[in-house]
Amino acid sequence: MRVTARSVVGMQSPKDHPSIRDLVRLALDEDSVRNDVTSRHLVPSARTGTAAVVARAEGVVAGLVLLETGSPLTAAFPEVDVELLLDDGSSVACGDVVARLRGPARDLLALERTLLNFLQRASGIATATARYVEATRGTRARIQETRKTCPGWRILDKYAVRCGGGLNHRQHLGDMVLIKENHIQLAGLSRDRIGVAEAISRVQDAAPDVPVEIEVEDLEQLDAALTKSPDVIMLDEFDDSMVREAVQRRDGAGPPPPLIEVSGSIRLDRVRTLACLGVDRISVGALTHSVEALDMALDMEVSS
Repeated sequence: MRVTARSVVGMQSPKDHPSIRDLVRLALDEDSVRNDVTSRHLVPSARTGTAAVVARAEGVVAGLVLLETGSPLTAAFPEVDVELLLDDGSSVACGDVVARLRGPARDLLALERTLLNFLQRASGIATATARYVEATRGTRARIQETRKTCPGWRILDKYAVRCGGGLNHRQHLGDMVLIKENHIQLAGLSRDRIGVAEAISRVQDAAPDVPVEIEVEDLEQLDAALTKSPDVIMLDEFDDSMVREAVQRRDGAGPPPPLIEVSGSIRLDRVRTLACLGVDRISVGALTHSVEALDMALDMEVSS
């Protein structure tokens, strides 16, 4: 497949990641793209066509990386030529054409649903992320996702968040230490100041080169965490007044000050308030666990 494209937004491409290659192969096998009985019995084998990938709603596009040269999706259809008209991370209006495809009509029909499934989900994530990012404009707060991704889709889901202007939290359990209530409890520690401080100390001693984040449930646990200077303190289900107080206590603590992250059922209508309280990170699980796909279509025409 030959591709003409502008440079992709400045981030590492996920197209070569093993999980993405496996995911695309699974999707193509799932749709039995080599056994399209409708096209085989209705569309002449020599027929060629063109197709336009069209946005049917306003949003931010993501997933076009799967139409780049060398991606597992393009490799499956070597006779189809692709022209990318936009980069991942571009804003689109209803009716915008983001890519054009040319090739055997049967291949275009076989490719249609798999391609749109990837593009619509990824673009939906990017669009939602962009809305949250816009709500924090002018503040220090950055929007990030969580590990609440669709199994097998994590690399693409997190890529789509970056296309929308968000940050990635840890990719997997080995990326960083994240101490939560269950860890403290199952470690046999108390959930008071002593237990929180001991949990941080243990992991700092055992893995001094690994970033450490801890989730706290109240201001007492926050104070204990501040004495150990973890990299990040996550405020779980804090109301606005507690968040304000937590930021003030962090700002008054000795160096190095940890980042303050807020988490727990964060909605778009609350993001601006939280950002203006001085937090550094706002984690939004809904970006990836409650995806509203961006409506897109593949409009086709016969070329010969």
